[in-house]
Amino acid sequence: MTVTLKSMVGLGRISQKYSAEAKVVGKHIYGNLYDCDYNVLTDEERLRQIAVKAAQIGCMTLLDVKSWKIGLGVSVLAVVLESHIAIHTWPEYNFATVDVYTCGAKTKPEEAFNFIVKELKAKKVVWGYADRSYLE
Repeated sequence: MTVTLKSMVGLGRISQKYSAEAKVVGKHIYGNLYDCDYNVLTDEERLRQIAVKAAQIGCMTLLDVKSWKIGLGVSVLAVVLESHIAIHTWPEYNFATVDVYTCGAKTKPEEAFNFIVKELKAKKVVWGYADRSYLE
């Protein structure tokens, strides 16, 4: 597994080239978002809408969205045909974690991730990428 960590807001198109022989094309972008907007982090309905829009932007097929209010924070899970988007917030620290994991060459998880970063108004992002493809 190759993981690249960067400290920046946003990321460009993942330049991974996928083999025509790959049985599964898996792309997983995950990150810690710091100094986010407190009001967004506490707004369950807004976070649900952000997850839905991120799925659209990432060319994913939305199946369902679930959310839970946990203390001040919120957890949102968008189940997509291609896998999932997860957002977990800790407003008391202006902090969130985000996972965008997709299977399929047509998806754009980096665009979905960038949209979430923008909507949460993160001032610092530490992110990683894992190629979760099956190449044998």
